[in-house]
Amino acid sequence: MHTDWITPDWPAPANVHAVMTTRAGGVSLAPFNSFNPASHVDDDPAAVAENRRLLRQQLPAEPLWLNQVHGVAVTDAVRASPHPAGCDAASPPTADASVAFHPNEVRAVLTADCLPVLFCNQAGTVVAAAHAGWRGLAAGVLEETVRVMRVPPETILVWLGAAIGPAAFEVGPEVRENFVAQHALAAIAFRPALPGTLDAAPHKWLADIYTLARIRLAQVGVEQVYGGGLCTFNDCTFNDFRFFSYRREARTGRMASLIWRE
Repeated sequence: MHTDWITPDWPAPANVHAVMTTRAGGVSLAPFNSFNPASHVDDDPAAVAENRRLLRQQLPAEPLWLNQVHGVAVTDAVRASPHPAGCDAASPPTADASVAFHPNEVRAVLTADCLPVLFCNQAGTVVAAAHAGWRGLAAGVLEETVRVMRVPPETILVWLGAAIGPAAFEVGPEVRENFVAQHALAAIAFRPALPGTLDAAPHKWLADIYTLARIRLAQVGVEQVYGGGLCTFNDCTFNDFRFFSYRREARTGRMASLIWRE
């Protein structure tokens, strides 16, 4: 794996493997530089295919790529596309999460500010990946993923990948109201956006998507939650941004978060 890519720090069983890519290690040109595995962002298809080929070399199988729509659909499709590197070789399932019950089936989500969430159980018999923007999070994509995993929630471990941080994630009052109406505790995940902060307009809020995810997972009995704390919008390394961020640059690439089991 590229040295800048992220290996989750969580007590997953030894047969479970996971990684989150960053911008580093690929061949795409600006503004997708350099490791962009997303085929839907107007990057050069040949560059995307090469990035996916480089990624595939580190995996036991081609990932099951999804057509993500900020919804709550979870697929447990048995196999990924048989077309290894082609960006348009097959139509990916429309879903925002996927679960695998069989060995060497790689589950993946693509993000650039939204929250990537990886799941496994303590026994190492099931893994899952979910894409949680605020709409999907509020609609229940994490809870639906837990349900489709079909194991006791108290046996599930979760890792929260890099997403837009609480100092940068500005939302309108309707977003706060949506979450708080479902879980009163969600109010702790919002604070008023101060004038002049991110050009904040009055009555805007800064949201902590990591806290929101933890609250919703706890409501369905998932307490073993790790990760969080990285910010796709602000995180810099070597005077360059480490992650793609849709809010920072609307025309940009995506990171991949992947999980599988032996």
